[in-house]
Amino acid sequence: MPKTKTRYVCSNCGASYIKYQGRCNECQSWGTLVEEVIKDDEPKKSGTTLARPSAIATPKRLREIETLKEERILTGIREFDHALGGGLMASSVVLIGGEPGIGKSTLMLQIVPNLAEKRILYVSAEESLHQIRARAERMGVESDNFFLLAETELENVLEAIASQKPDIVIVDSIQTIFSNQLESSPGSVSQVRECAAKLMQASKREGMATFIIGHITKEGAIAGPKVLEHIVDTVLQFEGDAHYRYRILRALKNRFGATNELGVFEMSERGLVEVRNPSEIFLSERSYGASGSCVAATMEGTRPLLVEIQALVTKANYAAPQRISSGFDQRRLALLLAVLEKRLGLPMWSRDVFLNVAGGLRLDEPAIDLAVAVAIVSSLRDIPADSSACAIGEVGLAGELRAVAHLERRVMEAKKLGFEKVVAPKQSNETLQTLSKRHQIELVPCPTLNAALNAFLA
Repeated sequence: MPKTKTRYVCSNCGASYIKYQGRCNECQSWGTLVEEVIKDDEPKKSGTTLARPSAIATPKRLREIETLKEERILTGIREFDHALGGGLMASSVVLIGGEPGIGKSTLMLQIVPNLAEKRILYVSAEESLHQIRARAERMGVESDNFFLLAETELENVLEAIASQKPDIVIVDSIQTIFSNQLESSPGSVSQVRECAAKLMQASKREGMATFIIGHITKEGAIAGPKVLEHIVDTVLQFEGDAHYRYRILRALKNRFGATNELGVFEMSERGLVEVRNPSEIFLSERSYGASGSCVAATMEGTRPLLVEIQALVTKANYAAPQRISSGFDQRRLALLLAVLEKRLGLPMWSRDVFLNVAGGLRLDEPAIDLAVAVAIVSSLRDIPADSSACAIGEVGLAGELRAVAHLERRVMEAKKLGFEKVVAPKQSNETLQTLSKRHQIELVPCPTLNAALNAFLA
């Protein structure tokens, strides 16, 4: 009889333990260990003799390997292609994660009419075929090369792929697909890992592109072990809030393009509508003449974006002041407040600080430090910042402004949206003068945070 063993696997990082414990020692998460049953069909043979492989792989010199022409499949949705790095690569596996109802399945259906010449197989493991048909009719999706399959067993999915030989496969979702060769339940670490690996092998073997849809946990990470992200070629994650109409598709990993690329969409009744000029959209509801507001020029991948940073500083009612931020790292906010108090003598210890990145965007680039500091000081002094100026710069612990990359792209985006002045870290005079003359915009070099605040709030 085959022997069975029990182990406990962390659903967050994939670490394995022989006994149950409340916290995972690898990722320090509580209550994430899931019981799995392993069946040994054949007992292991004793000895160290290795079986001779049927085919021995022979190493090749670099010059002996033929280079393949990189051909991309355009989905017809420019923002989606931009997040993919210029289009979909053949034989690639793309993992799309996001909260339920954010628009993952909707986006997959929207690419169907634009790829009418491609054979597309949509594997639905959550919804019935009638539900997908009703949604497709509502969105106006129709194609003779679009095939639907309602199946949750991996072996049946692989058989359908072998018989249909599609160009593109969409699996919705990986957490509901299971293999009958494993004893664990669908959505467990071993099932997610094994199913993704088998789909990846089929994709490389058949030369088809595969989209795998995955749910995210309450912490914002894609459900399943981290190894799932290592298996696939590209990881795209939908960001956004149900209270906002905009959705951000961000590339967290891309073997065929730059990471941190993003596409911006607007949710409508007929699906996701791509936003051609995200900077203009994020600044469309900007309030002029109000304190606590400043525009920052940030880079997301290769795309420059202008976003509004809003701050509200009030008197603290408790002994410990509040530090609340939305779309910005709270630890970075505490660091900037410490610099303002230590280097500029501002009484931040007795103030509650609330920070918000308008539009629901999440930013982590240090180049927006200056805009955050300007918005905070503007709200503290109740003085509106210069609305015709844009802020660029990283703030150091000594209160200095540090240089940032891609300065010219940021300046070009500010000029395109009508800004007259850009406050940036002091670099070589030749660089600043050249950019100022080339783009017909005033560049204000500031060596310190104090000088930049005077430029905005003078």
